[in-house]
Amino acid sequence: MIERPAFRLPFRFEETLTERLRLRIMRAADLDDILDYQARADVCEFLLYEPRDRETLAARIAKWSTQSTLASDGDFLELAVEHRADARVIGDLYFMLERAEHGCAAIGWAFHPGYSGRGYATEAAMEVLRLGFETIGLHRIVAEVDPQNAASVALCRRLGMRKEAHLVENIWFKGRWADTDVYALRDVEWDARRD
Repeated sequence: MIERPAFRLPFRFEETLTERLRLRIMRAADLDDILDYQARADVCEFLLYEPRDRETLAARIAKWSTQSTLASDGDFLELAVEHRADARVIGDLYFMLERAEHGCAAIGWAFHPGYSGRGYATEAAMEVLRLGFETIGLHRIVAEVDPQNAASVALCRRLGMRKEAHLVENIWFKGRWADTDVYALRDVEWDARRD
């Protein structure tokens, strides 16, 4: 019988650097940068929220800035993705521990369109996947995307995630029934990519 793996939880996130980006906990000073894209209809088209106003976003950031530990189901990080060259927040990554007992987590993202096409979303999401698999020792990470969101579908594929499911009209979304595609990556698949 195989012994159940021990996931390295709780995990406290501090900060991590990639070649061009800094991933860190959000802070109040990020409000203007984040508002610059989360207030846009085109950014929010496929997200579960409508464009945010300053007051709503300030309240969210105040909550997110206190979230830095993953220990049990539902714990999450809402990470600022800061462009190191100009110290501007160009996007955010959501990372939630879905089922701690089984080593399962979910990832999501939103980025400023002005920074698209340069690989920043891929670079940032790869770093979160690395933390999930290599640092925490998770078994599986999923992303749920609207199949009409071509940019997110392409990002899932660049990350090496495979499409696992297509759920038909499973969510009432902005006045219509919408489909969801589920993409996933397991630890053995991550390890195989690294080799």
